[in-house]
Amino acid sequence: MPQREAPGNGTMEVGQVYERTTEPIQSTGGFCNSDYSKKRCIVKVLEVVFSFLAFVLEEVVAICNICHALYFFEFVSCSAFFLTLLLLIILVTSLKRKVERIDWKKVDLYYTAAIALFFVIASIVFAARNGGSDVEKAAVAFGFLASFAFIVDVVLYLIEEKWSTSRKETGPTDTTKRSSENVKGETEPLNEPATV
Repeated sequence: MPQREAPGNGTMEVGQVYERTTEPIQSTGGFCNSDYSKKRCIVKVLEVVFSFLAFVLEEVVAICNICHALYFFEFVSCSAFFLTLLLLIILVTSLKRKVERIDWKKVDLYYTAAIALFFVIASIVFAARNGGSDVEKAAVAFGFLASFAFIVDVVLYLIEEKWSTSRKETGPTDTTKRSSENVKGETEPLNEPATV
């Protein structure tokens, strides 16, 4: 059978009764193209980078005087790196839609707040109890940078939630109002011409 070109849907056979009624979703491109905020996405990437650098620098330390502080900092920085990377991947991709029973916003908030607290404690303890080498000082610096990034992420989350809640309460900002005479009832047939 000859084929004809259908606008936006590719090719289809002539005489075909059913046509596709939906168009594929066009990606906007970029890394953070989901409903996750771009600011928070950038902060999450910074959290991953700072946690990774803190972890790597801590691993380079050859000799430790008080190893418990080093081990605690190692555990927190390594956990923060891997779990934040996993959470970032889940939040910016369609994976979060696969598991709908989990409230990902709450998981993100509670996880980020907990890691921020642990990173601050680990950084303070490691800053107070290290050998004073340059590598240890750099690890502590990246630990504090990661802590700051996690705190900023929590603050951004709270600001966005407050803004979205206040916006829902005030209603849409659309100033155009539809009169009841312009809107057809749902009981009227679909193939009837509209009255304006």
